[in-house]
Amino acid sequence: MPSRQLVAKELAEIFKLMSHPDRIRLIEELKTGEKDVNTLAEILGLAGPRVSQHLSLLKLNRIVEERRDGRHHFYQLIQPDIAAWVVDGLNFVEGRMGGISQSSINDARRLWS
Repeated sequence: MPSRQLVAKELAEIFKLMSHPDRIRLIEELKTGEKDVNTLAEILGLAGPRVSQHLSLLKLNRIVEERRDGRHHFYQLIQPDIAAWVVDGLNFVEGRMGGISQSSINDARRLWS
């Protein structure tokens, strides 16, 4: 398979993985460093099992890595630059401006930058 096809396939896998809003929010929350499942669930207002399910998928696809300390499971981004990549994606959201307000985009940019 030519290299361009391989790279395109890998990017498509990453885009597919990031196609869920909760996973995008998890990546942004992990940009500042390691957090445990309970902390992430509280920050994002999601149930712990749901957060764990998303983190398992991110781990399976080498976006995050896990560290266990007793009963606690901590996660961090393997390549923290992916969080900046998500923020860069806000430029494309601005260009589309479907059903989202400029203030919502500005809020996300402020929180994630």
